[in-house]
Amino acid sequence: MKQRSLLREVSIKGNALHTGDAVHMTFKPAPINHGIVFKRMDLHGHPELKPRIDQVTDLVRATTIQVGHAKIHTVEHVLSALHGCGIDNLLIELDASEPPIMDGSARPFVQLIESGEPVEQEAEREYFSLTDTISVTRGNSSVIALPYDGLKITCTSADDRGIHTQHLALVIDPDVYTAQVAAARTFTIYEDIEELIKLGKIKGGSLDCAIVIKGDKIISKEPLRFADEFVRHKILDIIGDIVLLGVPLKAHIIATRPGHAVNAELTKILFEKYTAWQKGGKKAVKPARPKVDIATETSLDIRRILDTLPHRYPFVMLDRVVALTADTLTAIKNVTINEPFFQGHYPGNPVMPGVLMIEAMAQAAGVLMVRRSSLEGKTALFMSCDKVKWRKPVRPGDQLSVQVKLTKVRGSIACAEGECSVNGQTVCSADLMFATVDNSDLD
Repeated sequence: MKQRSLLREVSIKGNALHTGDAVHMTFKPAPINHGIVFKRMDLHGHPELKPRIDQVTDLVRATTIQVGHAKIHTVEHVLSALHGCGIDNLLIELDASEPPIMDGSARPFVQLIESGEPVEQEAEREYFSLTDTISVTRGNSSVIALPYDGLKITCTSADDRGIHTQHLALVIDPDVYTAQVAAARTFTIYEDIEELIKLGKIKGGSLDCAIVIKGDKIISKEPLRFADEFVRHKILDIIGDIVLLGVPLKAHIIATRPGHAVNAELTKILFEKYTAWQKGGKKAVKPARPKVDIATETSLDIRRILDTLPHRYPFVMLDRVVALTADTLTAIKNVTINEPFFQGHYPGNPVMPGVLMIEAMAQAAGVLMVRRSSLEGKTALFMSCDKVKWRKPVRPGDQLSVQVKLTKVRGSIACAEGECSVNGQTVCSADLMFATVDNSDLD
């Protein structure tokens, strides 16, 4: 894929969220391999900052970068919009220390990009493809990154009382980003506002640029743009924060209650791996995929599961398949206190993340699809989920029974009903959609 910039210069004006300053921001076309660069027009010498993870200085409700005396607050929405729209090279001129917050989403920046007309350039875009698993926990937040040919984000957003728990999985490309992510607005808990003001934050905050959650009520100047707007904004922030890697990433990111701090920790580890990859001559060893044929098997032990699925520690969510037919599958997952996610979910009150139960159902459906069609040289990829319900917590010592049933198969696309239970009681259920792709495409 080619690098991209803009055809023409475009500008936008507004007030910043945290400083409250009026700001004028201009996007200017840039040549190949220029990257994304901020330029402070209000400071002597017009210092430039090329955003990178080692420049981060503040992560309280925003991502702030600094080089010398030059600082840029709240870079994540602008960076998210640029990455979401596939822009590689751009000069961003600012006459203040923070981009305008606009309506609290990335949609105004996407509209600005579109008005500047994105254009392809001569050079090829370079990607960093993750080749192993990364896991980060910070308090009750956790993020896992897995190898994936593209950028996929699976996210669970929740408040402390679990009133506004939301889950979403998206494969990010410019069309998906523009239609399903960009318009999601930033939000805050009502009880946090006073503390943020004491910290000198949100001087430009209002209901024009944020949603406020007060108990079970949502305070907003306009209706929610999506029923699950909160988790969509979390995905928006993740995309913006990983831009600080400095190169487009190919990975599947699974996040539970993410925030800028845990996003930054993940990006730091990714940056270390990217640096090592560069020093190693940009060579990555790709493990050979075993030949899979389970068409006649009615059960699978862990070795056969690993032969069938591309997942590896700590993200294999099935221990054994105990029943397998053309259209149904029953598997078990033994949940132990040794699971890595229990370190941060939650200390003193370990509960299995709901998103991992969905992942278990998706993996089970993937095994079923491979078995049903005898798809040698193929891998099943999770695409979406609907009608998700969590009914009971799953704790260490429980044995999770995972049942899936294929309901529709059309070519490489399939739908399934999934249910997880413990001791015969349903703990989670969902409708799933997935697709099978050639292993060569994953490589």
